[in-house]
Amino acid sequence: MEYPRNYNAASDFIDRNIAKGLSDKTAFIDPERSLTYGELQSESSRAANLLSAHGIGREERVAMLVHDTVDFPVIFWGAIKAGVIPVALNTLLSTDQYHYILEDSRAKVLFVSAPLLETLTPALAKLPQLKHVFVVGGESGPHIDFAASLAQESDSFETLETCADETAFWLYSSGSTGMPKGVPHIHTSLMETARLYGQDVLGIQENDVVYSAAKLFFAYGLGNGMSFPMSVGATTILFPGRPTPDAVLGLLKEHQPTIYCGVPTLYAALLAHPDCSRDKASARLRICLSAGEALPEDVGKSWRKIMDVDILDGVGSTEMLHIFLSNRPGDIVYGTSGVAVPGYDLRLVDDQGQDIADDDVGELLVRGSSAASGYWNQREKTRRTFEGEWTRTGDKYTRDGEGRYHYCGRTDDMFKVSGIWVSPFEVESALISHESVLEAAVVPFEDPDGLTKPKAFVILQETATPEGMFDVLKDHVQTSIGKWKYPRDIVFVESLPKTATGKIQRFKLRD
Repeated sequence: MEYPRNYNAASDFIDRNIAKGLSDKTAFIDPERSLTYGELQSESSRAANLLSAHGIGREERVAMLVHDTVDFPVIFWGAIKAGVIPVALNTLLSTDQYHYILEDSRAKVLFVSAPLLETLTPALAKLPQLKHVFVVGGESGPHIDFAASLAQESDSFETLETCADETAFWLYSSGSTGMPKGVPHIHTSLMETARLYGQDVLGIQENDVVYSAAKLFFAYGLGNGMSFPMSVGATTILFPGRPTPDAVLGLLKEHQPTIYCGVPTLYAALLAHPDCSRDKASARLRICLSAGEALPEDVGKSWRKIMDVDILDGVGSTEMLHIFLSNRPGDIVYGTSGVAVPGYDLRLVDDQGQDIADDDVGELLVRGSSAASGYWNQREKTRRTFEGEWTRTGDKYTRDGEGRYHYCGRTDDMFKVSGIWVSPFEVESALISHESVLEAAVVPFEDPDGLTKPKAFVILQETATPEGMFDVLKDHVQTSIGKWKYPRDIVFVESLPKTATGKIQRFKLRD
């Protein structure tokens, strides 16, 4: 798609819907309020004026530590209208991590949901560049009340004429290893992902209602819950709380969305819930999405059987903003990541960067219009990840003769047993396919002879007990995927370490 040089994403996502006659159409619904497209236009203009009134100018950064409520799109789009760069932050981090990110981004303003202020407060005194703190949705204390300040501003604002290639917003990587990395994206990236995946693969339409358990601060959630529905004038359900199985099923029942977006661990948890059925969820549900980690084949098939709706399993990243490799409606093969999303190119390369043949294991590289330009203040990591037009994903894959991609694991998670590559994901999928297993993670360990073998950490279903289960699961894996791949040690646990986006932190299990 060709964009004019002078292009501001807010005009495309907000003003275009008004021009289509959708001013009175509901754009966002949270547990307390709803917001039409017309109200979003007015309120985001107030937010743009609020930033200007506090001396925040073009290309300066404002941090958003904001729960999924209607305030999020108001602040986000208000900043973009003003040429100010919103930096969306994970709402589940520690004080030290927030201090690092706020110092790293040099944000001049912070918008923070009231329940998160306690975690953040110890870091504020050590951030001299931070000029203003707006508290969203609660008592502001010594800081500025966002709602009261917003109400004082004009609802008229002339959207700044920005460049299509100008930085529009930042996200921070999930930080599965080390501190998160700042990832800037330009104005056209939101519409590119909305067009290439949201419209052309997912098939989102104006009459859709979307609920994404993945939060807006997450690249996957930002597309699902904001840019995709806004690109066609659809409606989004926002939920500020934790997406527990009880909460998700309640939201599906109450709001009857047509599209639900989750992550593999949550799909598995929902399937284990006694109320997981079509009649106790959304009768209008027509398609589901999964990303964050690869979807185990058994989870996808079980969901299809119980809910009578398919899950599109896809692969995306913060660096690419959303999904670039995916199954498609009517063309789903569970246990695979599908094929390239039209508009993106994929390669599999060996350790020397050479293209490999089908069925060989290689690292996945992607090329497409939504790629970030690099990491903020991370020169060496930028050079290792962004190679000209190509972006390294850090994921190991094989490609079959039909062009479908099969996930093997993260580059750092792959290991060899007897000189042969072992895919942690393949072993985990075999374990999860047993009826007694809820979740599993596999890592390498050295046996008494110094040889590398698979080790599994397993969460059992509530009805199962560890007694005798090691031999049962060992035999199950041997039968499913091969005798040499079974875990030589199994540790039964109650939880697995994960990032806020649901990715298992296997490095912690290796340690």
